[in-house]
Amino acid sequence: MKKLVYDIISKLDLPDITFSDVRLTSTDRKFIYFEKGILKRLGSIMDSNALGIRVLINGCWGFSGTNDFSINSIDKCIKTAINNARLGSKYKINKVKFFPIDHSEINYIYKPKEDPFLMDDEDIISYWKSIAKKLYGEKIVFSYAKCHFYRQYKIYANSEGTVADTIVYDTLPSIEVYASDGKQVMSRNFPGHMAAKRGGFEVVRDYHFPDMCEVIIKEARELLKAPTITEERADIIIANGHLALQLHESVGHATEADRIFGMELSYAGKTFVKPEMLGKYKYGSDILNIYSDSTDPDGIGFHPVDDEGVPGKRVDIIKDGVLVNQQSSRETAHRLGLEPSSNMKASFGDDIPLIRMSNLCIAPGKGTLKDLIEDTENGYLLDYTKTWSIDDNRNNFQFTTEIGWKIQDGRVVGIVREPTYYGITKEFWNSCDWICGPEEWGYHGTFSCGKGEPGQAMHLSHGIAPARFKNVVCNVRA
Repeated sequence: MKKLVYDIISKLDLPDITFSDVRLTSTDRKFIYFEKGILKRLGSIMDSNALGIRVLINGCWGFSGTNDFSINSIDKCIKTAINNARLGSKYKINKVKFFPIDHSEINYIYKPKEDPFLMDDEDIISYWKSIAKKLYGEKIVFSYAKCHFYRQYKIYANSEGTVADTIVYDTLPSIEVYASDGKQVMSRNFPGHMAAKRGGFEVVRDYHFPDMCEVIIKEARELLKAPTITEERADIIIANGHLALQLHESVGHATEADRIFGMELSYAGKTFVKPEMLGKYKYGSDILNIYSDSTDPDGIGFHPVDDEGVPGKRVDIIKDGVLVNQQSSRETAHRLGLEPSSNMKASFGDDIPLIRMSNLCIAPGKGTLKDLIEDTENGYLLDYTKTWSIDDNRNNFQFTTEIGWKIQDGRVVGIVREPTYYGITKEFWNSCDWICGPEEWGYHGTFSCGKGEPGQAMHLSHGIAPARFKNVVCNVRA
């Protein structure tokens, strides 16, 4: 396949093409799903091949993709990409500009401890069946257990001489139960909606699902009788799983530079961030440090180079509470007077690359979650996302979690159901007065960050430790 990519790059060596790149992916997926203890779905999609060709002509991009690797199809793809750029350049007002980058030659192969694509299906079924059978009990009216395994081989090459081939494995497991008393239904999920991690079947084992089945069943039943938060405002501690989504929605998407320039609007919205805010805007409290890090192989956002040849980087986005940078492409970085942050990614070869989060992280602070709870006189600990909403400027939001734990005088004294909080992005992040330390810090990932038209679902991670936010709105009457 490398020869195929080299051959295409050589065909793109034309006088009016100032930059070109080629991306080839071969993706394998395996999935299993149990519903109410019964195996409902077991399958795999193997060797999903895709190819994308991108060229820059007279300051305009042209792109074309295909999953047909025949000579005729590839030649047609090349012709379409070139024609798109030539035609588009006649109408493009703001010409694309960026500085060249030194070439890289990279080979990276991730080796899981247990390769799910080499495991016998019966072993995978046996493990998940034992979990699914545990998700039964009084008042439990529905349950599921599921897992999605993913492997992708990618070759990237560009006209600057960069060549990278990589293989990565990601795994996303989940269990959930629903309890009902005949009047209402409460749910409990584990490990939450951002549970994807780099690795193979060892990811599943590391979550200790057999031990968690009884826990979520018990909590789902208790939620049927649990009170709700009555305060109009309260101090809240947000645990890792849900804080990952809060970061994702109100910082991650807001600091994707294409939104500043109106290059992303209709699907996932724009942003309140403006170029003049960089280096000045107090996005959060002094203890808040947020960075994009595509160099850490423990996160599923890791890459040696992004999908336009920028080597992986760690870049501060918010430093001591101040917005200092953006997640950018080579084009948007040039327009902002910044260095590109290595955040251009495409889900598959035949997708055009977009500015995407990689490993977007909150730097750890100090102390354990136990220390933080003991320091909280009155408040709530929240986790496990249930619903959320945020406006298309990434500014005004509402989040609800499945469960919360009430804190009084530094101790957890009971649970509350479906705790909901509201906020404005700047006000919320400026209310952060404690971030736990490295011992509480970890990655939480997703397979389904949506962006673009046609839509793409991206794999990415957030590095998080529990954090406290003061005097947050917990009731719309506030």
